[in-house]
Amino acid sequence: RDIGHWKQRLSLLCNTPVVTVFLSTLTPKFYVALTGTSSLISGLIFIFEWWYFQKYGTSFIEQVSVSHLRPLIGGVENSPSVPGFSANNGENETNRQSLSECKVWRNPLNLFRGAEYSRYTWVTGKEPLTYYDMNLSAQDHQTFFTCDTDFLRPSDTVMQKAWRERNPQARIKAAYQALELNNDCATAYVLLAEEEATTIIDAEKYFKQALKAGETVYRKSQHCHPQNSQHEAQLRRDTNVLVYVKRRLAMCARKLGRIKEAVKIMRDLMKEFPLLSMLNIHENLLEALLELQAYADVQAVLAKYDDISLPKSAAICYTAALLKARAVSDRFSPETASRRGLSTAEINAVEAIHRAVEFNPHVPKYLLEMKSLILPPEHILKRGDSEAVAYAFFHLQHWKRIEGALNLLHCTWEGTFRMIPYPLEKGHLFYPYPSCTETADRELLPTFHDVSVYPQKELPFFIHFTAGLCSFSAMLAVLTHQFPELMVIFAKAVSITCVSQT
Repeated sequence: RDIGHWKQRLSLLCNTPVVTVFLSTLTPKFYVALTGTSSLISGLIFIFEWWYFQKYGTSFIEQVSVSHLRPLIGGVENSPSVPGFSANNGENETNRQSLSECKVWRNPLNLFRGAEYSRYTWVTGKEPLTYYDMNLSAQDHQTFFTCDTDFLRPSDTVMQKAWRERNPQARIKAAYQALELNNDCATAYVLLAEEEATTIIDAEKYFKQALKAGETVYRKSQHCHPQNSQHEAQLRRDTNVLVYVKRRLAMCARKLGRIKEAVKIMRDLMKEFPLLSMLNIHENLLEALLELQAYADVQAVLAKYDDISLPKSAAICYTAALLKARAVSDRFSPETASRRGLSTAEINAVEAIHRAVEFNPHVPKYLLEMKSLILPPEHILKRGDSEAVAYAFFHLQHWKRIEGALNLLHCTWEGTFRMIPYPLEKGHLFYPYPSCTETADRELLPTFHDVSVYPQKELPFFIHFTAGLCSFSAMLAVLTHQFPELMVIFAKAVSITCVSQT
C-alpha cells in the first residue's frame, strides 16, 4: 500500500511541470472571464433560490437533494419495524391533525358581494376575493340552500343550477327565472340581495322579501313534516334559509346604524335556534354590542362562549382582552409600571393580551396599524392572517374608542413570544401553532396583500451559501480586473500547491 501511495505521488510530481506550463499560458483576461462568469452564475442561482423560497417557503436545491438525490445515494434508512405498529401511523396522525387545524370557516361578518366587494372592484380595479374563496362560498350556498327535494318545485330546480354557475350574471339571470316560476322563491331573493344589489338599502329590501317568502315556506315544512329523510332534508334547508336571511337582515341593520334593532334580531335568532351555534352568530352580536358600548352585555356573552369546551376565535380572545384592558388602559404608563410594578388588574389585562396574541399572533400589527388592512375574505382560517384581517377590519374602531387600549397592546403584545416555546413544539395556553396557515391564507387572501407569516422562517443554508459564493466570486472578478498580474500569480500558486498536496 505504501509503495502504491508513493508511486501515485511520484506521478503527480512528474505532472506538476505540465500543469505549470498550462497555467503559464493562461492570460489575465481568462481569469477575469472565469471569475466574472462564476459570479454571474452564482448570482442567478441566488436570485432563483430567493424567489423559490419566497413563493414556496423552502429551498429548491434542498428539496431536490432530499427528494431525488438522497434515494439515489442510499440516504433512506430503514428503521426496524415494531410489531403491531406502522411507521406511517405517526405521519398519518400528524396529517389528520394538520387537516383539522387548517379547517376553513365561513366569516361570520362577511361583506355583501354586490354592495361592498363589487364597489371596491369598481373603484380600485382590484379583485378582493380569490377564486378559492368564492368556490368555497358556492359550496356553502349549495349546502345551505339546496336539498334532494328541489325537483318537486321548479323554482328550486332553477336555483340549484344557479348556485353552481360561475358567472355572476348567469346566476342573477337564473334568479329572475326562478321568480317568474314562483314569486315566493326565498333563495332567489337571497341571491339578488347578495350579488345584484349595489347598496345595503337595496340588499335589505331583497332580504325582507326573502324573509316573507322564507317564513311561509318554513311554516309549511313544519306542519307537513312526515317522518322520512326527504322531508327532513327539506325542513333543514328551509331552516337554513330562514336563519341566513334573518342574520343578513341584522347585518344590514347594523351597517345602516340601527344597532339596537340588529342586536334584537341576533338575540332572537340565537334563542330560537340554539343548536346552530356553529354559525357563530354570537360574534356578530359581540361586534354590535361593542358598537353600543354595552360592555356589561359583552361580558355576559363572553361568559357563555369563552368556555374551555368551546372553540375559540380571535373575536372571543381579543374581545376578552379588550374588556380587561379597558379597566386599566386609561391610567397605564410603561414608566410608572416599571417603577412600581404591575397591579393585579394590569397583570390580568396583560395576561389576557398574551392569551389573545398566542391564539392569533397576526392581529396586533393590524390593530396597531403596522400593516395595512384589506377587505376581509368570505372565509377565514382560525389563527391565520385571514382571521386577523377579518377581526381587525371590524374591531379596530372599538380598540380606538377605549382610551389607552392600543397603547397597552403596543407595550405588551411582543412579550407573548417569550412565553411560547420555540420552535413551537408545544403551546402555552393553546395547541401548538399550526404550520399550514401560510399556505391556506395565500389561497384565501388576494395576491396584492402581503400575507403575514408566523413564525418567520429562517433562510435555508443554500441561500446563504449561494449569496456568499456570489459575493466571493464577484470580489475575485473585481480584484482580477484591477490587479491582473498579481491575481494570475496568486492563482498559479494556489493551483500548484493544491496539485502538489494531492
